[in-house]
Amino acid sequence: MKHSNTWFLTTTGRQFWPASPDPEQIQIEDIAHALSNLCRFGGHTREFYSVAQHSVLVSQNVPDDLRLVGLMHDATEAYCGDMIRPLKNVLPEFKELENGIWKAIAKRFGLPDEIPPEVKEADDVLLMTERRDLMPVHPAPWGLDHAKPLEGIITPWPPLNAEGLFLCHFNFLTHTAKLA
Repeated sequence: MKHSNTWFLTTTGRQFWPASPDPEQIQIEDIAHALSNLCRFGGHTREFYSVAQHSVLVSQNVPDDLRLVGLMHDATEAYCGDMIRPLKNVLPEFKELENGIWKAIAKRFGLPDEIPPEVKEADDVLLMTERRDLMPVHPAPWGLDHAKPLEGIITPWPPLNAEGLFLCHFNFLTHTAKLA
């Protein structure tokens, strides 16, 4: 049952119920806008760096057939925020909520119900690249020794650029898929 206090309004003016997501209410414009305004690492980066930019970079570092999944792998965060991994690991209820949102997004955009391992690996590689380029220096290990940072340095995009590039990337990938 949908209660009046369990939904929020999206950028495109839709009601969204995180506990019972409707694939028809999910819009790429909402995802791009929200992710472009969400800072990675709970905002603890040296400068603003969006989840939208992170998503584009993950998409660029996976095999071609997984690029759309790579772009959308954090799309749930448009609807439930970017919770940092250490908190997700101790909050199983949040993981369950996020998984339900992912399934709705997957249905809406024809993506797999589970994020493929190659996308998770690219996400870890980006995480370590972001650590190197965007986070304060600290010697403590992050437990991701398998994920070697990319060679290039990440330069953060402003939110408006991140939103536009996310949408362009999405449109390119979905248009290309229709042509294949």
